[in-house]
Amino acid sequence: MSYVVAVRALCDFTAKTGDLDLRFTPSPTALEGIHGHAVVTARRGPRYQAEVSLSGSHGDLLVRGRADGYDPDQNRLEEIKTYRGQLDSMPERHRQLHWAQLRVYGHLLCQSRGLTQVNLALVYFNIASQSETVLRETASASLLAALFAGQCERFNAWAGQEQAHRSARDDALKHLSFPHAQFRPGQRHLAETIFRANRSGRCVLAQAPTGIGKTVGTLFPVLKAAPGQQLDKVFYLAAKTPGRQLALDALATICAGAGLPSTARPAIPLRVLELAARDKACEHPDKACHGDSCPLARGFYDRLPQARSAAAMLPVMDRAALRLIALAHDVCPYYLGCEMAKWADVIVGDYNYYFDGGALLYALSTANNWRVSVLVDEAHNLVARARAMYSAELSRPNLRAARALAPPALKKSFERLARSWTELDKSAAAPYQVMAELPRKLLASLQTTAADITGFLADDPAPMAAALQRFYFDALHFTRLAESFGAHSLFDVARDPAGGSTLCIRNIVPAPFLKPRFAAAHSSALFSATLSPWHYYSDALGMPADTAWIDVESPFCATQLEVRVVDRISTRFQHRARSVAPIAQLIAGQYRAAPGNYLAFFSSFEYLDQVARALAEQHPGVPAFSQSRRMDEAERAAFLERFSSDGCGVGFAVLGGAFGEGIDLPGARLIGAFIATLGLPQMNPVNEQIRQRMQATFGAGYDYTYLYPGLQKVVQAAGRVIRTSTDRGVVVLIDDRFSQPDVQALLPQWWGLGAA
Repeated sequence: MSYVVAVRALCDFTAKTGDLDLRFTPSPTALEGIHGHAVVTARRGPRYQAEVSLSGSHGDLLVRGRADGYDPDQNRLEEIKTYRGQLDSMPERHRQLHWAQLRVYGHLLCQSRGLTQVNLALVYFNIASQSETVLRETASASLLAALFAGQCERFNAWAGQEQAHRSARDDALKHLSFPHAQFRPGQRHLAETIFRANRSGRCVLAQAPTGIGKTVGTLFPVLKAAPGQQLDKVFYLAAKTPGRQLALDALATICAGAGLPSTARPAIPLRVLELAARDKACEHPDKACHGDSCPLARGFYDRLPQARSAAAMLPVMDRAALRLIALAHDVCPYYLGCEMAKWADVIVGDYNYYFDGGALLYALSTANNWRVSVLVDEAHNLVARARAMYSAELSRPNLRAARALAPPALKKSFERLARSWTELDKSAAAPYQVMAELPRKLLASLQTTAADITGFLADDPAPMAAALQRFYFDALHFTRLAESFGAHSLFDVARDPAGGSTLCIRNIVPAPFLKPRFAAAHSSALFSATLSPWHYYSDALGMPADTAWIDVESPFCATQLEVRVVDRISTRFQHRARSVAPIAQLIAGQYRAAPGNYLAFFSSFEYLDQVARALAEQHPGVPAFSQSRRMDEAERAAFLERFSSDGCGVGFAVLGGAFGEGIDLPGARLIGAFIATLGLPQMNPVNEQIRQRMQATFGAGYDYTYLYPGLQKVVQAAGRVIRTSTDRGVVVLIDDRFSQPDVQALLPQWWGLGAA
């Protein structure tokens, strides 16, 4: 069996040397790059062939790719690179990499067409001036063949190792057994559904209750399906750090065959990688990412081969293990992790690594034609996270700060932009206003300013002042989103009392941006305890029309969880003041009747503080403690430590916050929860605009904007109480609206609701 590698990947592996250098240099956008290629190819003759598919072998190595263009009349093969600024400032190692790619394509062309030699042209196209600089050489087929053979030989040892690893991995996964003696209730249904989805190349939305083992129940079937479906990678994406750790633990269990007799435990050669955030993996946050500043960037590519080989020997490349390898070889841990994403089998990371506009895993998947299966944990979070990924803001105070620091060459651009912004502010006199379309004059000024900064940096690449750099990056993000502005987003202007204004391209429906991500995957499975109603998530996220939906039956029963609806209290904003004392009395009464650990959830810190004070004043014998604003990791851990198995007390928390989901307090660590709100998002001008857009798009504005997101938080919070089959507890739903049939229809059926 041949080992397949792309031309770009082969050259990245064999031709990169020197420092890691991430100093910002102006570069064309993706659209500008595509346009630049089109301009160059349009200038060529009528027989010019663009995007020439080429492939060739060296032993068991199959190399393939697309050359930018070939002119048969001149026997000239071209590699086109777009750029900004001065070509002389391009690092020499970049040019060496470009020549390496072109020479590989030259060999593949000679081999496929029986040529004895070929003219090679490295074409650098300046986006700003639309001019070409062409570097030429003529190479014989024999020379190119020798160069190609040399590169392949340098790659062959690695390729052979990877081929052997893939073969051993797939053989082991074919015989993979479930790591426990038996499935938990509901876990088999979930696993079978995801296995079938991978076998048929479909997507699935799975609502599966906490406690059935969703992490093992999703990873196991994908790994089992991997050999038959020829999956290259499995991406396990989580919203928060605890979700990533659960995935790493589950993979360790699967690979170790925990729960099975030692003689039946398989050896699974599975490479697992954890992708940590760059700021958390950085060893020198006070230094810039280039060889002149950071010692781990200096000579990075020279030391990378040894670090890569050492990392590949690890069964689990989690953050700690990868750091040890990186530091032992004096390379950056974060960028070693990015490199190992090319060679790992299962990659565990945050949503943004696949769904964000510049997502690493999505870019690698498309560039290398990987066949991937995507698992999305706690997927109810993806709507809000994706909206944030495809929204952009510009602040007038940030413009003022950037303008004050702008060099003289940029002053006029900033002045024009400021005038355009002032005109827009005058036309949008309300404190908050949605505009029917993007302001063309301001957008043109913004694009000009961004282009002028880009040009200035190309000629003078000295570090920018922080405020100027921040505004520049914000402007680039804003203008790029403006290119795809449509019915899925709003443009709004918000004014503050001080006279500043904020412009926002606010994404409402992420579907148009996420559809290509789902289409690029062989299969995707989104799962959570709260994915109801399924059409809300399918519509908002842009999942394929044939997406399957399952609602896994809960392993729990109503006798485990007493759910009471207190419909004599209203928690609506206008009734909130008179609800405080009754809620405090309710909490105290329940605590005295059954002392233990409880969580009490409220819609805001202000509401939480009011009830906490009332409880302390009226019922001082009830121990209580509260979540505070902006808790760090240590403070959150200390809060959770209060919930000990032999402890008693009431923890006050904000619904939808750090303690409303993703925490595990089994048994006596938590025996009850009070939820004093439906969790509905605040009714404000922004949410009202979202409601109108959702109504126009899906015909369910109120439900999609308020009801579904609110009750999702309620169910998540209530799910903290019952974690295992032996748990017992109580959930008290405080608001008269919880007794409404349309609300109860969206709550878990196994609760067996009854009014108090």
